[in-house]
Amino acid sequence: MSGVAKKMQMFAEKSSWIRKMFEEGAKMKAEFGADKVFDFSIGNPDVPPPAKFYTVLRELANNEQPGIHGYMPNAGYPFVREALAKRLGKEQQVNLQLGDILMTCGAAGGLNVIFKALLDPGDEVVILAPFFVEYHFYIDNHGGVATVVPTDKDFNLDLAAIEAALTPKTKVVLINSPNNPTGQIYSAASLQQLGQLLDKAGERFGTTIYLVSDEPYRNIVFDNHEVPPLMTATTNAILASSYSKELSLPGERIGYLAVHPEMQDKATVLGAMTLANRILGFVNAPALMQRAVVELQDVSADNSIYARRLEVFCKVLDEAGITYVRPKGAFYLFPQVPIDDVEFCRLLQEQKILAVPGRGFGMPGYIRLAFCVDEKVIARSVDGFKKAMAQARAL
Repeated sequence: MSGVAKKMQMFAEKSSWIRKMFEEGAKMKAEFGADKVFDFSIGNPDVPPPAKFYTVLRELANNEQPGIHGYMPNAGYPFVREALAKRLGKEQQVNLQLGDILMTCGAAGGLNVIFKALLDPGDEVVILAPFFVEYHFYIDNHGGVATVVPTDKDFNLDLAAIEAALTPKTKVVLINSPNNPTGQIYSAASLQQLGQLLDKAGERFGTTIYLVSDEPYRNIVFDNHEVPPLMTATTNAILASSYSKELSLPGERIGYLAVHPEMQDKATVLGAMTLANRILGFVNAPALMQRAVVELQDVSADNSIYARRLEVFCKVLDEAGITYVRPKGAFYLFPQVPIDDVEFCRLLQEQKILAVPGRGFGMPGYIRLAFCVDEKVIARSVDGFKKAMAQARAL
């Protein structure tokens, strides 16, 4: 009999779709050769970091200053937070100071810090379907309850549905823009409406409802779209992000949180989040990466590579007759499929194409395709998609 917690066994089953596709991909690549498999299952950024990153890293490695690898404030180096506050202040159109910033172990670490700081047992967090797979687990980690609200047919905010889901137990509304898995960017107007809606609901319930935005894909946008600022929508705003996609450094686990400078209980919230950073075991964000990213505020990875891949992939899907909403950002397509999404992924697998069923993201009937692969690989997959669609229509 296994000694593993029943909850973790259940979570493992729920999170199995991406893991299963990853494992299937490894088997198929070993059997048929990596060049024969079209693996669109994993959102692992493959664009190289900017050249300046390697220059900075070499300089830091050669720095033998005493104490440079010692402990630091749990919120992160003040000079790093100051540089980030300056950049984010312009982006968010507010006057951010270093005290409004907390360096974290990636955006995932940041979200766990937020939930640890804000949630009492039974507090509710509204998440929007389709959603990043791990949100349920992060919320549960800290005693919260996830309330799933659908988006509209184009994956935009459904404000009426969000309002209907709010209760006196709602503590956070979590958004993700540009979105994983849809690539949708929520408009400035809809964010303004959402902020007002949450502020009014908080007044009605006698509570505070925080608007938290998970934004690691902010710099990956297409067709001249822009990601509007979060902090003009409400003073109860918290931004979570990372350098995983911006600098293509996902394995380095370096991210940050920013709290609206005019939040009413800002000092209490920041104090709780800083304590959470420590007691969750993160202690502080990686020291070396903090010193690296402070020198890289003016550069990013070459995201035009993703834009070219998007064009190729859209052409592939168009030729195969697969329906999709064109993403505005991130590096995913989330097309609708004509049959059960798990069954369609099985048909694709017969063509050596790996995709993830939409039910893993809270939306059956769709599949997620990550274009973190060479555009030539994407182009060669067209026949496989056509054959899978022909089989699906024949069922």
